[in-house]
Amino acid sequence: MLRFCLHYGIHFIVPILIGYFFYKEQRSRAIIILLAAILIDLDHLLATPIFEANRCSINFHPLHTYWAMVVYIGLLFFKKTRIFGIALLLHMLADIVDCLFISS
Repeated sequence: MLRFCLHYGIHFIVPILIGYFFYKEQRSRAIIILLAAILIDLDHLLATPIFEANRCSINFHPLHTYWAMVVYIGLLFFKKTRIFGIALLLHMLADIVDCLFISS
C-alpha cells in the first residue's frame, strides 16, 4: 500500500502542489503540464507484456532510460522548457521510488 501511495502520490499530488505553490501566475497551465508527464508512459505499450507489476520502468522503456533523463535535465536550462523538464524528471522520480520498492 505504501508503494502505491508514494508512486501515485508523486505522479499526481506532487505536480499539483508544485504548480500551486511555484507557478502562481499560470497555476492551471503549470499543473496541466506537470500532470501531462504521465503521457510518457505510452512507451509501456512497446513492452511485452505491456504491464508487469514487478518490472522497473527505469532503463527498460525507451522514454525511461538514463539517456532520456539527460535530455530531461537539459530542458531545465531553458526557461521555455523548464516546466517540461521538471515534469518529466518528477515522473522519473516516481518511477525510481517504485523501483526501490521492487528491489527491496
